[in-house]
Amino acid sequence: MRQEFRTALVTGASSGIGEAFARLLAARGTDLVLVARRGDLLRRLADELSARHRVGVEVLPADLTAPDELERVTGRLAGEPVDLLVNNAGFGAFGPFAEIPLADQLKEVDLNVVALMRLTHAVLPDMLRRGRGGVLNVASMAAFTPSPGSAVYGATKAYVVALSESLHAEVIGKGVHVTALCPGFTRTDESAGPNLIWLRRQDVARAGLDAVAAGRALCVPGIQYKLALPALRTAPRALLRTAVNRAWQQAADTKTGE
Repeated sequence: MRQEFRTALVTGASSGIGEAFARLLAARGTDLVLVARRGDLLRRLADELSARHRVGVEVLPADLTAPDELERVTGRLAGEPVDLLVNNAGFGAFGPFAEIPLADQLKEVDLNVVALMRLTHAVLPDMLRRGRGGVLNVASMAAFTPSPGSAVYGATKAYVVALSESLHAEVIGKGVHVTALCPGFTRTDESAGPNLIWLRRQDVARAGLDAVAAGRALCVPGIQYKLALPALRTAPRALLRTAVNRAWQQAADTKTGE
């Protein structure tokens, strides 16, 4: 059964795919709570969306890697429930695992895993009581492959997919939808259209919103990535490791030669 969402909280909403989620939801008449570190960008976006679409837009600046600020957002969700949670905030630290500062990699885990899990845990009980609601967790195609050069990022996104699919199975038939959105390479601005590799952020956001509304466990936007997924899942792991490591080494060599 397809759901319509009257209220939604979107993390990482100040730019990129998060901003695209906010714009699409506002255009559909959804009242919003926008979360990101940059309050000035959030307020500017909120003013635009409320004026253009006549929806309510609440701004909640927060760094979700800071425990007290994460607690404030989970408290907001527990105190004033929403129909849809979009866990979009995330980042990756790229380079050899042994050379990236440990603090940066722990921060990745805090944002991509811990914050996502805590926000999801904050909204699900009320959604299950009401028998309606959705959680859209932004993962990545990196969840399905080894990720040399972004080992922690790939691992966090694999966690997001595993958690989302497990929760989807737990709540199916109870009116609540949990979906993992797994985009490939996505342009974070609107300067160019899609091509063989790159997706547009608005297309990714639209695919994710449609998937969670329809109750699908997994959403892979873009025909090129839909076609690639079965191969990634069935290819011998040794072969896959060799292929992605070669691509990583070529990228590293190119960067070194710049």
